[in-house]
Amino acid sequence: MKIAFLSMAVATGLLFATAGYAQVPASAPAGSTALCKDGTSYSGASKKGACAGHKGVKTWYGASGAASGATAAAASAPASVTPAVAPVAASSAKPAAAGGGPGQVWVNTSTKVYHCPTDKYYGKTKNGAYMTEADAKAKGFHADHGKACQ
Repeated sequence: MKIAFLSMAVATGLLFATAGYAQVPASAPAGSTALCKDGTSYSGASKKGACAGHKGVKTWYGASGAASGATAAAASAPASVTPAVAPVAASSAKPAAAGGGPGQVWVNTSTKVYHCPTDKYYGKTKNGAYMTEADAKAKGFHADHGKACQ
C-alpha cells in the first residue's frame, strides 16, 4: 500500500513539475526559453531577469533541448533577447536589435532627456525613440541627471 501511494505521489509530482512549461513554437528562434510580452524571444536558463525591459515574460518555455544539455559555464553566460520575427532574406536589411541596439540611447521626446541602456527608463517612457548619443546631443537632448553614457 505504501509503495502504491509513494509511486502515485512521485507521478503526480512529475506531472506538476512539467506542467509549468509551455511547448516552444516552431516559429521561435533556436534556444528560446521564453516569449516576452512585447513579442521578443528570450534565451536564458533562468526566469530571474528574463525579458527585463521587454514588459516581462508572457510565456515561459523552460529549457529547450539544446539549452538543457548545456554546461554550467554556458548556463552562467548572460542571456540574450532576440526579436521574434520571421527570418530575413540575405538581401534585406536586418531589423534593429531589441532595445535599440549597441550604441543607442532612448530619447524622451516630451522632456528632451536621453537615457542610457543602463538607465531604468531606457525604452520605457511613453513618447520617445532610439538614436545614437551624438544624434541626441545634436538635436538638443540632454543626458538624464547630466550623466553621459559610458
